[in-house]
Amino acid sequence: MRTIRGHSLISVTIATVLALSASIMPVHAQTAADAALNMANMLDGAGGGISSSELLAALQNAADAGQPMAMWQLGTMYENGEGVAQDPVKAFGYFAQIANQHADAAPKGVEADIVARSFVKVGEYYKEGLPGAGIPADANRSHALLLHAATYFGDADAQYRVGLLYLQKDELGINPLQSARWFSLAARKGHCPAQAQLGELLFNGVEGLEAQPVEGLMWLTIAHERCTGTSDAGWIDEKLDHAWGLSTLDEQTDASALAKTIAPQFAGF
Repeated sequence: MRTIRGHSLISVTIATVLALSASIMPVHAQTAADAALNMANMLDGAGGGISSSELLAALQNAADAGQPMAMWQLGTMYENGEGVAQDPVKAFGYFAQIANQHADAAPKGVEADIVARSFVKVGEYYKEGLPGAGIPADANRSHALLLHAATYFGDADAQYRVGLLYLQKDELGINPLQSARWFSLAARKGHCPAQAQLGELLFNGVEGLEAQPVEGLMWLTIAHERCTGTSDAGWIDEKLDHAWGLSTLDEQTDASALAKTIAPQFAGF
């Protein structure tokens, strides 16, 4: 499901459309599900002859049938203007629909990832407000939505974001110890920005948490290796270089050895 993010409409394959529409639907949604399946069957094997309008229609039918994956795809398309005119109100509507309909979905279920990410998305919209949808800026609501994704679903990105909120006075208030706890949850799931933030806090130490330079360097090293080539690589490397320059040779040696041993355990899912 993580591969959905960043895809354009044209990149949606017939196999994806079939997957969206093949699941068992509630009785009231059978007509829409059948329509989506018929659309996919009609397009199957069309190759380069598939039009964006046909794919969009198939996704909309699957979304009408209650498919979270289809709603997520449409939400990201409207949010980014991929294959459709950019429309944040429509994007919010799809993300909110997923969150509203699947708030109590099984935390480890097949749809949990998309539902958790939808809570994060809706929280982002509430943070800034969306006048076109009648949504005022509401920091408390934004925090509550993010915390639901972080706690109930255990979503690593949500946990990382909560950790960041505890480093900002105007958000959840500055509490580095709480921040380190949330970063730790995400870091152990392979979230490399969280690994870097945790590493820096451990290296420097915070109130209630004594500095642990070897473990801090270890996490920074793991983050550096996992985030190479990503948009986060620059600031992570800066944190690692700064800590490296302040550490001793023995600390560097021990941290490198630990990183090689422990890193595979925190490679993510």
